[in-house]
Amino acid sequence: MTDRLARPLAVFDLDNTLASTAHRQHFLERRPRDWDAFFAAAPDDPPLAEGIALVRESARVCEVVYLTGRPERCRRDTHDWLSAHGLPEGPVHMRRDADRRPARLTKLEVLRRLARTREVRVLVDDDALVCEDARRAGFTVVRADWAIPSAALRDAQERQGRT
Repeated sequence: MTDRLARPLAVFDLDNTLASTAHRQHFLERRPRDWDAFFAAAPDDPPLAEGIALVRESARVCEVVYLTGRPERCRRDTHDWLSAHGLPEGPVHMRRDADRRPARLTKLEVLRRLARTREVRVLVDDDALVCEDARRAGFTVVRADWAIPSAALRDAQERQGRT
């Protein structure tokens, strides 16, 4: 059943789009990477003003959906963070705990599934490869370039399949 009359969707990434991960990058820069500590520190992420403003603006005309590469085990912390920062309510799509595929694959899969029944008005994400693949698939994309880039996070998203 298609609900094209419902409000369009604005899809937002979390890490380095709405939430700054700079304070926890050091967990990914060491060997071995400390994934448990990296994700445990997520509740302390400061909000990124540009992303926060854009999600609030988008919520005026769209239903907000959150699409993150964070593993499912981070769901409670993620919901708590969104609520603590007064962000619009919306479904949160997370990576299954054992899913290690690159973010560009997992996120595009969810976007296509959402687009089967709703208009996806925009995707906002910091990952250049996610943005590139989504744009090629016909989605409107805003590249979140307001966070400090991190080679460790980029590697985690693409080669580690972790966020």
